[in-house]
Amino acid sequence: MKVDMQLSGLTGVLKTLRSLPPEIVSKRGGPVKLALGKGARFLKDKAKANLGVQIAKNGDESTGLLEKSVISSRGKAPLDGKGERYLVRVKNKSYNKQGGEKVTTLKTANLLEYGSQHQPATPWLRPAFNSYAQQTIDLVVSDLKRRIDTIVTKLGQQNAGVR
Repeated sequence: MKVDMQLSGLTGVLKTLRSLPPEIVSKRGGPVKLALGKGARFLKDKAKANLGVQIAKNGDESTGLLEKSVISSRGKAPLDGKGERYLVRVKNKSYNKQGGEKVTTLKTANLLEYGSQHQPATPWLRPAFNSYAQQTIDLVVSDLKRRIDTIVTKLGQQNAGVR
């Protein structure tokens, strides 16, 4: 269960990023990784809040394990080249149901999101994504600009005496 958000039409930005110094474009992600992480944490918090509302709406008792299992994590780079990827996902933890049956948080999250033949769907991740996608993108862009400006200023001060 994942939501994939791709920013396209940024060829000029990618060309500019390739020409930047290694402080900005590093193998460890640099400011891009940090900005994407901030956006993923923002979206994760909104999804957790939405999950809590959906659980309460059903009148179910909750131990809070499912909400604690919603995480944002750094994913593998996209297959089509270099880049950064952050995921908002459910960590797979298993627990025993009241009848002794083993259940996982991932299965429970999927049942809530998509439903089953016995249970209607009560989506929580997709609505959070749809509601906050633009805010998340704006947050990532503004944070990335701020981080790049900080690095450029720092490099400018370091190189001020060099001619």
